[in-house]
Formats: sequence, C-alpha cells, structure tokens
Amino acid sequence: MLRALARSGEPMMLRDLAREAGMTPAKAHPYLASFSRIGLIEQDETTGRYEIGALALELGLISLRRLSGVRIAGPKIAALASQIGHAVSLAVWGTHGPTVVQLEEPGQPVHIVMRAGSVMALLETATGRAFAAFLPEKTINAALESGLDRYGVGYNPKRAVKGAKVTEMLTEVRKHGLARALGDPLPGVNAFSAPVFDHSGHVALVITAMGPEGTFDARWDSPIAHALRDCAGGISKRLGHGMTAAAE
Repeated sequence: MLRALARSGEPMMLRDLAREAGMTPAKAHPYLASFSRIGLIEQDETTGRYEIGALALELGLISLRRLSGVRIAGPKIAALASQIGHAVSLAVWGTHGPTVVQLEEPGQPVHIVMRAGSVMALLETATGRAFAAFLPEKTINAALESGLDRYGVGYNPKRAVKGAKVTEMLTEVRKHGLARALGDPLPGVNAFSAPVFDHSGHVALVITAMGPEGTFDARWDSPIAHALRDCAGGISKRLGHGMTAAAE
C-alpha cells in the first residue's frame, strides 16, 4: 500500500489504494489505521483520501540526505587520498555513533584498525571529536553519558565525558575547523578530521585523513590540513551549505 501511494504521488481513496495493493478494502483498512497512528500515512478528514504521512516524509528526507551526501563525497575522498598519499575515510552519524561508511587507501596501505562499518569513539578519535564538536550539544551529551560508542575504536570506559579538558579539546576543534589525533588511540598513526555540513548547517559527514607519524604532517597549516579543509568545504557547498545565508 505504501508503494502504491508512492507510485501515485497523489492522495487516494481506500478502494483505489486497496485495488492497487492487490487486496480488498476490508483487508486494507486495518493496515491503514495502524499506519495512520504512527504517522506513515494521513487521511484527509474532508475527502477521506489517504496520502503519505509526516513520518514517511521524514524518513525519506533522512535517507535522501545521507545517500546523496555519501554519493557526492565518495569520489572526492578517493581523489583526496590520491592527492595526499594517505588513507581517507568517510563517516556518518549512525545508530552507535560515528560510523565509517567508506575507506580509501593510497598505494601503500596503512595498517589501521578500521573498515567500513567501524564505529569510532567520540572523544578518543579525530573522527569522533569532529562530530562531538559540531553536532548539537544535547545530542553529544546524551551519547557520551549513555556510552553509545562503547564498542567503538579507541573507546576508554574510564574517560571523563565532561570537564575543562573536554571543553578545551572541542574548542580547539572548532577553532581550527579540524579535529586532530597524534599517535593516539592508534599508535604510530596521525589523523585529521573535517566536518561536512548540509544545507541546514548540520553535520552530514566527517572526512578523516590518516597516515604514519613519520610521513603524515600534522601541523594545523600543513598541506594535508589545507587539502582536507578544501575537500570538506567543496562537498559542503555541493550539499547546499551556505546557500541559504547567501540568498538572504
């Protein structure tokens, strides 16, 4: 029935919706009532027609934003990995926190404990710190206090989730527009992470460049840092970041 509504693109009467879904109106009605209660569909009180509800629209928009962002960023991070000669990952905010969805490695792979699907600890990794610094404070506080990322790479169960050190660390990330990790939690590996923002100014993705301490220049103004900022900024622009302000 949901597919029938989606195909139609217009509000439908019960009899028409049931016919398109291959069932009788009597069988379709209980399902429609259940879908209405959770917001997947809505019924117009005047015409009695059914249409896609608020929850279905919200789910569709979330899926569209994530898919479009990852699709746009994919070839960009591959090009960045080739440009800087170091591994580059792409992460989204998932069910368990910062989650890697793509990893691009240069000609000589770096031995790191990361793959697509890996969850990165919020305060111990550059990827996590980029999310922690730019996502809404209430979202991060809830995640930290619940130990959302307790199975994440680098997670430390004894860490402090609040305090001057945490505040100072996240302030530094916001100041530079990058999060940085120097040989910790991955020994011998340095990393920079940059946030990617969508049209509404929310963090849609985080891009992380990482490599061996001996060859990865971790200065805030290094060529790697500049290349990463440029890459993240270009993707943010493609996702519509800054366009609302420019229009105003």
